[in-house]
Amino acid sequence: MRVAVHQGSYAELPSAVEASGADLVIAAEMITTGYHIGARSHELAEPADGPTASRMSALARESGVALAYGYPESDGGRVYNSVQLIGRGGQRLANYRKTHLFGDIDRDWFEPGAEAVVQAELDGLRIGLLICYDVEFPELVRAHALAGTELLVVPTALMSPYELVADTLVPARAYESQLFVAYANRCDTEQELTYCGRSCVVAPTGEVLARAGGGPELISAEVTRDALVASRLENTHLADRRPDLYRGLPV
Repeated sequence: MRVAVHQGSYAELPSAVEASGADLVIAAEMITTGYHIGARSHELAEPADGPTASRMSALARESGVALAYGYPESDGGRVYNSVQLIGRGGQRLANYRKTHLFGDIDRDWFEPGAEAVVQAELDGLRIGLLICYDVEFPELVRAHALAGTELLVVPTALMSPYELVADTLVPARAYESQLFVAYANRCDTEQELTYCGRSCVVAPTGEVLARAGGGPELISAEVTRDALVASRLENTHLADRRPDLYRGLPV
């Protein structure tokens, strides 16, 4: 599977999809509305099957490219920071609600999701979904690995001066949990926040297969089960775990 990351605006997403040559294109956290927008998150929130989902489904059908994108989701009077995965035929495959909320920006406007591991099958690979701050919790990434996730898709809105997360932590997560990670950041500004870009696709070996800079960019890399199997044979973190020792540890 060729995976592409669109580090750019929502308006530019259709042209990026057309140019990607990819099987899956991943866009940033809250790309449809902006992230640091306060009460407008509630004003602009939509159901998972709302008008934006319909537009994204049409884009997937017309291009033959699967899509993952961040948006504010409304459901029963509650609003969540969510990511939706759309198949290449336009079908809605999975929807994940951010479980670890970052500071007042998230906590003032969003409810936390209650489901840690959300997955879907796409082109023979098991795709898992997280959002931004979630990936900074190793327990959550490991839960994905143990549940069979092979490619972890992470739309994000990482701001300066936290480039360390994109440059060091994300490759470490891929290596320690032995899965591919596609990390899709913003590269614009909102109020006092400057998003740092640095989107990447990382192999389970920890190798960065593709890396964006600080501006609008489209990056891509090949993700294969063969490479995953080879890495897990060489780097046996999952096989060497000792769950019997961990049960008594505080959580």
